[in-house]
Amino acid sequence: MSTKQRHATEFETFYKDVRSRLLLQTWALTGDLTAGRKAVQDALIIGWHHWRKIGRLDPVERENWVRPIAWRHALRRHSVPHFHRSKDGDEDAQATLEALSRLPLEQRKVLLLAHLTTISEDVLAREVGITQLRAEQALRAATGDFMLARSALPADVQPSFESLVTTVEAVRWPRPTILTRAGAARRRTHTAVGLVLAVAAFAGSGFAVTDAAGDRPSLGNLSLHHRDSATSAAAESYHLSTDTLLSPEQIGAALGGAWMTTLTSDDDNGTLALPCQRGALADPHPRAALARTFVGDKKTITAAQTTLASGSSTAAQSAYTKTLSWYGGCRDSRVQLLSTATVGGIGDQATVLLLHNWTSPERTIAVGVARTGVLTTAVAGTIPPGKSDAPARSGVTSLLGTAVQQLCHLPGAGACTTQPVSAVAAPAPASGTEPALMNEVDLPPVTGVDQPWVGTNPAPATSNVAATRCDEASFTGAGISHAITRSFVIPTAQGLAPQFGLTQTLGDFGTAKAASTFVDGIRKKLTTCPKTDLGSHVTQLTTTSSATTDITAWRVRVETSQTASVVYLMAIVRNRTGVTQVGFVPSGKVTMTDADFTALAHRAAERLTYLK
Repeated sequence: MSTKQRHATEFETFYKDVRSRLLLQTWALTGDLTAGRKAVQDALIIGWHHWRKIGRLDPVERENWVRPIAWRHALRRHSVPHFHRSKDGDEDAQATLEALSRLPLEQRKVLLLAHLTTISEDVLAREVGITQLRAEQALRAATGDFMLARSALPADVQPSFESLVTTVEAVRWPRPTILTRAGAARRRTHTAVGLVLAVAAFAGSGFAVTDAAGDRPSLGNLSLHHRDSATSAAAESYHLSTDTLLSPEQIGAALGGAWMTTLTSDDDNGTLALPCQRGALADPHPRAALARTFVGDKKTITAAQTTLASGSSTAAQSAYTKTLSWYGGCRDSRVQLLSTATVGGIGDQATVLLLHNWTSPERTIAVGVARTGVLTTAVAGTIPPGKSDAPARSGVTSLLGTAVQQLCHLPGAGACTTQPVSAVAAPAPASGTEPALMNEVDLPPVTGVDQPWVGTNPAPATSNVAATRCDEASFTGAGISHAITRSFVIPTAQGLAPQFGLTQTLGDFGTAKAASTFVDGIRKKLTTCPKTDLGSHVTQLTTTSSATTDITAWRVRVETSQTASVVYLMAIVRNRTGVTQVGFVPSGKVTMTDADFTALAHRAAERLTYLK
């Protein structure tokens, strides 16, 4: 095969793989299907023009090269009055497009890149032209506004784009040779006139009915995320039947009420995202994947299941750990991780987590993750909160056991579900670059504020903002290593005092004795503070001690003048050789309860488990 023929074959494969995916993105970006389709054609013509260069890239890099061009052309074409917002798609698709149109362009770009591509967070930020921190903030804001406009839950954001897929699937494309001829003409002329003529060739070509092979886009190749072509053969080699997924009747038996299936999908490209999910798939190269979603009779309760078949038990263990890390560092707006429990008797590994979404309408989220051999499955149920979260937790635990039982007979599977199933409280799953520090998901809401917490990046603890005037604790002394700190604020809330926020500082004291001595010293300072500093008032909220841990929390009020004072909530926590101090400064009535702060101190102790 000549070089020219090889290039043409590679381009044809690339063209068929990306055209519908790029159209889905450009249509969602502009709300204009016509402008989006022509923009994708523009970008692919330019791609063929430069094929000698981009042909040397891998498939993902090729798409990353073409996508920004398609997006720019789509925005430019849509800005021309002739390209008004079209009415393509059904009512659900139009509702999704309308919700997207309400977002500022930057937020819309971030949301679409996060959900319709698998690029990393740093590449996403670079493509939009903003910092990674700003991209994370834009994604939170965009997700919240999109959910509000669509009356959706976090788990519903990804499926919202499915309503656009049917229309995109029906779009007919020109043969690859039409594009290569147009691209060749562009290469020869290198002029704007050449580009206009090349694009115009599509309008009157008469060849837009089917491509050379007679192919039409289908949902199989119209995946919402990339798929490495090198793994295609492996994925087909494992048969994962939909019969292994949970049924609506099983969901109803565990969670109560009547349920129906809303989506069953070959999810090997991550078309479904569970709450808190931060990537397309927990295993980037699965042999097979399935997903199913459910809705209850009240339409306000939902459930979902995903199942992955990995290439080995080691890969499955990594997928299991990664799935848990999504919940250990959940970035869904105003979602709080309440508890974590490891479950015995379900597969080789199993964990059940309970979360609360404080965004109105409030939701309780129970998630179960299990692994049996090479298979990893996750079950999530999202229901309105009740007087007790126990039914949600026990219901999802039951569903997880059933899910594993339906998988454990498959090739490469491990243990099945045995009775009785036991649950033991466990530390919150590790997440982030500094898992010993707390995350936004650990923080409770504060009274009167419905905006999310935002944490700063961890930094060396050269000073300790978490300290009070009573203790003035320092983590820079001799024998203390890995001293780091992090603060949390609510930047979008209005009217808060400048000092409002929460700070955590921690360090490794080398030995349990040294750590315990440091904690004892802080406790003594807080006990004597009202005597040595007459303007200070200290109330102890809780104190516990064991061979490995110490936890004490106080409410401290410091008088700054005859008429003014500052209130602090402060905790000192030890777990083995690590010590952390947590300090929270309220703003008037915007505060957290003593019980919430005490629970936060216990969460800080859990996180210290991961101190290296």
